[in-house]
Amino acid sequence: MIKIKTITGNRKWLVNQQIKLVAFFYFTYRMLAGEIKPKYFIRFLMRLLFFLSKMNHNKYVMIGNRLKINLYVPGYPSRAFFNACRKVNEFEDKMPCVTALVSITSACRFNCEHCYQKHDKGKDIEIGYVLDTVKKMQDKGVAFFNIEGGEPFLAFDRLKAVCETIDMRSEILINSTGDGMTYDKLIELRKNKNLIGIMFSLHTSEPDKLNHFMGRNYAWDKLINGINMCHQTGIAVMFNTCLLTHDFSNGRFEKIMDLSKQFNGAILQLIKPKPAGGWLESGVDRFDTSDIARVKEKVETYNLTKQKKDYPFISCMLNEEDKSLFGCTAGGTDRFYINAKGDVQPCEFLNLSFGNLKSEDFEVIYSRMRERFFVPGDCLLCEKYSRKIFNLFREHKLRSLPLSCELSELVYNDWDRGEPADFYKKVEEI
Repeated sequence: MIKIKTITGNRKWLVNQQIKLVAFFYFTYRMLAGEIKPKYFIRFLMRLLFFLSKMNHNKYVMIGNRLKINLYVPGYPSRAFFNACRKVNEFEDKMPCVTALVSITSACRFNCEHCYQKHDKGKDIEIGYVLDTVKKMQDKGVAFFNIEGGEPFLAFDRLKAVCETIDMRSEILINSTGDGMTYDKLIELRKNKNLIGIMFSLHTSEPDKLNHFMGRNYAWDKLINGINMCHQTGIAVMFNTCLLTHDFSNGRFEKIMDLSKQFNGAILQLIKPKPAGGWLESGVDRFDTSDIARVKEKVETYNLTKQKKDYPFISCMLNEEDKSLFGCTAGGTDRFYINAKGDVQPCEFLNLSFGNLKSEDFEVIYSRMRERFFVPGDCLLCEKYSRKIFNLFREHKLRSLPLSCELSELVYNDWDRGEPADFYKKVEEI
């Protein structure tokens, strides 16, 4: 079992000083080697310090010999970590995107009620397009790849090929339900030294409820078997959970945290329910001001207090999306999504397409998307425009999502993205 150790309090302060010192010498060398323009060097370092200051709300976690300060920031001191730092070294153009979510197959034997791929019908794109695109994404600065399905282990040859294509400039995290996972497959994946872990869905601590939620009576068993195999092969275990407002007052959140600790989880991603996929038509519970305050208080307790030191680090979407931090990072502001059919989407929760890899070169599609997301905004587009997307889906009697490029344009041509979130607004001023 890989060693997991959380870091808080004074030790976290000391770790921050170490990161600052190592980064200073690392990038000083890169400047002397001609990789960084001297006239921007001080501003670059100031931007890095500013970003690190925004991690104060996080609990740090050591996964083996790599330190995670944020779910989507590669582990320090890997090559991928320093590659991600280069995001804020852009002063003459748009800062590059460092995170991408890539679905390598739509194959899945579960039927989760909230699945954002619920309407993504169609054949998986030929793997060659994906491998070629992954290389181009790395060249553009993507330093963190979140690989998923469907269930990626049901298309293991595709999963293996993608992971082997991603070199050490980027870190890899795989999303899985445990279905199709075997000991031998994990041993094979572990050869990729940039694999940080496997993330499982844990939406309840009760086996029967999880089986019901995921639509199969073996969902819990697959989860437990997958976790155990990861521990046996020395691969870190992480979790994601999507909870409704009442789950933060009925004890479900606390039970999930207890279970994730019991399972030796390193990180738990707390996903905010989104009106997409399975919930596109019905919508979801809205988190009002008091709900958001309650969630943030609980997350702070688990991330920063001594009493909860040994629990996994919570990566909270409500925190990350807040206007005071990063806001909406879709469309390549800091992340984007490629579905199993090859559609390039701003986000997995935003059922729009800017083009398909089979029809156009990735560079063309990506450039088109970045034009619409050139300035980051604080408006959560997946929430504000979900009804418009659903109406177009219904009016045109569509059988699948995302919307075509033509219909997508009807949504984004006149949308309001709001104002830049605080981080992007301030970092541009440095």
